[in-house]
Amino acid sequence: MNFFESQDAARRRTLGLVLLFGAAVVGTVLGVQAVVALILLANRDLPRHGQGHAPDTTLVFVATGLAVLAVVVGGSLYKSAQLRRGGRALAEQLGGVHLHGGNADEDGRRLLNVVEEMALASGLPVPDVYVLPDEQGVNAFAAGFTTGDAVLGITAGAVRLLDREQLQGVVAHEFSHILNGDMSLNLRLIGWVHGLLVIGLLGQIILRSLRYARGGGKKGGGLALIVAIGLALLVLGFVGMFFANLIKAAVSRQREYLADAAAVQFTRNPGGLAGALKRIGSLAGGGQLRAPAAALVSHMLLAESRGDWFASHPPLEERIRRLEPGWDGRYPPLPTRARPAPPPSAGPDTEEE
Repeated sequence: MNFFESQDAARRRTLGLVLLFGAAVVGTVLGVQAVVALILLANRDLPRHGQGHAPDTTLVFVATGLAVLAVVVGGSLYKSAQLRRGGRALAEQLGGVHLHGGNADEDGRRLLNVVEEMALASGLPVPDVYVLPDEQGVNAFAAGFTTGDAVLGITAGAVRLLDREQLQGVVAHEFSHILNGDMSLNLRLIGWVHGLLVIGLLGQIILRSLRYARGGGKKGGGLALIVAIGLALLVLGFVGMFFANLIKAAVSRQREYLADAAAVQFTRNPGGLAGALKRIGSLAGGGQLRAPAAALVSHMLLAESRGDWFASHPPLEERIRRLEPGWDGRYPPLPTRARPAPPPSAGPDTEEE
């Protein structure tokens, strides 16, 4: 596997998709602005000043554009603020327990050693490690906003079922997400998609408010104007969000290819990550997480179960064949060491010196 060529190709595709994502956001904003402004200008009840129509048109377009932009940016900033709880809080929300020298068993110490090795290979600080003791599938994620506050989460199933080489491949994959800024990229994309969602929700609110409206002296004209604006916001907001989510998923898939290639660079062993992905394929539940908050990190995981256009990960088979072109398509049976392992203690979060 030529991992440098694979990394360059993934970065080029990511850049193109990010630009396309930005174009989708801008196009939605401009579409909402144009439709709402045209509705306002076409309405007979719109006040007119003298004979000059151009100033009114300019004022309506500018005011509409600023309002729509404020909604999108405000919704994006609000969502970003919600997500700024840090990787540690997210790992704990998933039921993770901080793993350190004071509470690690033999498998836990092996994991910590692998994390230290991959930190040296990637040139990054050693992140805090969280084990999800209730998750028996094979999966992992990296969460945080900078290389300094990133955490690495991994399921108890991965710690128990993967051998050392496979564990190295998984940890190296997650270190690539930290090194290449995928965590902050995902945050920005999620924020902008939420901004488009707010436009659609605003249209819903406007339409629902009509049940409390009274015809009165408006003679239906003002009510029709409100309905038209509400429908425009609803349709364009959700259409824009639909396409933005498609592009966001495509961006995430390219970052997974990049992380797979970087894992080979760090470990010099494509068989390690390929073996871990095969292990996921051999499990009945794959890498599925059972925690209620699992949806929050679906795009951050090593693998996910979705297979449609909105899947944030490429198919397992395709990823394995990129790492191991001669793979026969069969998943190996579970190892005999697949025994229940005691979870790390959730006691005082202090590490032995």
